[in-house]
Parts: sequence; C-alpha cells; structure tokens
Amino acid sequence: MLRLRSATDFERVRRDGRSYAHPLVVLVAARSPQAQAQARVGFAAGRSVGTAVKRNRAKRLLREAFRSLAADVAPEWDLLCIARAPIVERKMPEVRAALAQLLKQAHVLNSPDQ
Repeated sequence: MLRLRSATDFERVRRDGRSYAHPLVVLVAARSPQAQAQARVGFAAGRSVGTAVKRNRAKRLLREAFRSLAADVAPEWDLLCIARAPIVERKMPEVRAALAQLLKQAHVLNSPDQ
C-alpha cells in the first residue's frame, strides 16, 4: 500500500476527486496523474473527530481496514479516507464494511462484482 503524504497530493485529490460519504468515513477518489503499480491512499481525521488520541485511533482504524481491502483496489487511483466523529466508537468489522461499501460505490475495485 502506497501512501499519499504531501499536502499537494491531498489538495489535488480533494480538488479533482469525487467524494462518497458514509456516517463513519468519507472517501475521495481521483485518478492518479502518473502510472503506478499500486493505488495510493491518504488518511485524515479533523478536529471534529475529537482529541489527538481519538484522531489517531480513527486513522489507525482506517489504515488497518484499508490494508485488508488494498489488494482489490485498481492501481490507477489516488484515494483519501477522511474519518468522521462516530468512527472512534466503532470496532474494526464495522469500519471495514463501511470502507468496502464506499470502494464499491466509487468503482475503484478490480473485482468483477463491483
């Protein structure tokens, strides 16, 4: 799993991408400007999620949920996962299901049953 790290990449995905919402997470998907072997993904949690401890937990949950789904994501995508406040009270299976639903909605999966 490749990560989006620079602020310019985050801004480009937010500006050019299409967003898909769920009560736990928002997914923003944009086509990558350069060809790459894997999709790149960034994780964010704003102050509305809570204290630094809660924001870090939200990002850890999202990273781990995405890790289990990363093999099915098409390589030409840059993705941004933005945590929402209720995510810190949820367990991993719920977060994984929410992220899987958003990835299917965004049509970024390689699998034929999107």
